[in-house]
Amino acid sequence: MTSDLQRRKITTVFTAMDADADGFLTESDFVALTDRWLELRGTPDAAVRSVMMGWWATLLAASDLDRDNKVTFDEVLSVVDRLPTMTDVVEATADAMFTVADENADGLVDAGEYRQMIEAWRGVDTDTDTVFPLLDGDGDGRLSRSEFRELWYEFWAGDNAAAPGTLVFGPLA
Repeated sequence: MTSDLQRRKITTVFTAMDADADGFLTESDFVALTDRWLELRGTPDAAVRSVMMGWWATLLAASDLDRDNKVTFDEVLSVVDRLPTMTDVVEATADAMFTVADENADGLVDAGEYRQMIEAWRGVDTDTDTVFPLLDGDGDGRLSRSEFRELWYEFWAGDNAAAPGTLVFGPLA
């Protein structure tokens, strides 16, 4: 059963992804999320579209229990309950998201790339200057793929409010 912290984390992400604020995640919400990201970049990017729409397909398959082609908050929570035993799935989504966030493909996500990722998710300008240093455990100003993977896992499957990964999508609502 999900904890209050996990519910808060998922609320932050779910609200950001629900572009039309209808209380459901649908394919059109992921199209809107993808379009926001591409608009921030100022260029079409087939890789971004492929990753984001692939994530929609995975989320739909894993959580749309009533097969109505939309995902409720409770359906997302049902998947979150299973994530601690699905390390490979969490790591695969982390790797996909890292690849998309790493705009210059240097194998690292810097503070600017991280801000772009968060602003794409949230759909609004977001101050990430206080959050990024908390995520950057070694203080080198960048997140490696392995650092990002750990943070991603802490966010989705963790239940420790003090863990830096709790902030991977920015401050909680």
